[in-house]
Amino acid sequence: MSVQRVSHLGICVSDLQRSLRFYRDVLGFREESSLDVSGPHVDQLLGLTGTKLRAVYLERDGMRLELLSYTSPRPIGSIAPRPMNQLGLTHLSLRVDDVRKMIDDLRNAGILVMDETQIGIPALRTAAVFITDPDGTRIELVEHPGDPASPPA
Repeated sequence: MSVQRVSHLGICVSDLQRSLRFYRDVLGFREESSLDVSGPHVDQLLGLTGTKLRAVYLERDGMRLELLSYTSPRPIGSIAPRPMNQLGLTHLSLRVDDVRKMIDDLRNAGILVMDETQIGIPALRTAAVFITDPDGTRIELVEHPGDPASPPA
C-alpha cells in the first residue's frame, strides 16, 4: 500500500464566480473541469446532510485546486484571515519574481494585501507578503532566488 500521488487541495468558497476571477484571472490558474455533486454517498463522505455543491478544478504548475461552492448546506465561517497558528491548513504559497510589483498589480485588481505581513531581506534578495482570497484564505507571495521551499544557502 502506498500513496500514488497528490490529487488536489480543496477550498470552500462563498461566491464561485468571484473566486474563479481571483484564482483564474488574477493568479493564473487554468480551469480544468467542473462537476455538480449531491446524493447520499456525498453526504456520507463529507459528513453533511443534503449536500449540493459545484466543484471546479483549477491547475497551475502541477498544483490542482478544487473550489467547492455549496448551495446546501450553506458555507459557514468567517472571511477574516485565519491565524497562522490555527490548527489545520494555513496558507497557499506562490513564488513571484517581484513582490512589490505584484502588490501594486493586486491592489489595482482590488485584492486585499496584508501590508503588516510584508518583509524584505535584501541580503538574501528575499521578500514576502500575505494576501487573501475573497474568502480570507491566506496566500503567501515569495520572492527568492532559487527554490523558495529550500533554505537559503
